[in-house]
Amino acid sequence: MSERPDAAPGDGRDETAAQRADRNWSELLQEFRVFQTGTQILAAFLLTLPFQQRFTKLPPFDVAVYLVLVFLAVTVTLLALAPVSLHRLLFRQRAKTELVGLGSVLLIVCLAAASLLFTGIVLFIVDFLLAPPAGIVAASCVFVVLLVIWIVLPLVVRARAHRRHAVQG
Repeated sequence: MSERPDAAPGDGRDETAAQRADRNWSELLQEFRVFQTGTQILAAFLLTLPFQQRFTKLPPFDVAVYLVLVFLAVTVTLLALAPVSLHRLLFRQRAKTELVGLGSVLLIVCLAAASLLFTGIVLFIVDFLLAPPAGIVAASCVFVVLLVIWIVLPLVVRARAHRRHAVQG
């Protein structure tokens, strides 16, 4: 056992607050790396669309959806890059714990915004290829899946963990 105080006694890890912050920061950066690749590819795809011949034939609704998607993709990309700039600007300022907290919030906001972006992409593509009602149905299905992932799944896992700890404790 270390002579330094454990950051969270009883959690099964023997690490100082600084070690915990470093580990959490590394985990956050890895999650951002996974996230950034997909959103950057999606943003690049969106940015190429106006240069396609059929783009000029889009109805006004599709143009509006497209513009919302572009702004959403740019926002998500900028938010996903924010932890890198924050880390650089706060380097050696002993603000790792604050960076971890802010990075976690930024990642959740990015994931929520990306969820809206993915829903909108499905709406845009299916609406364009088939018809507006089909786009709305398809986007609604994606949104329901997102609700299950964002709300139902965490509640189920949390309830199981709570039951497991209640039985053990």
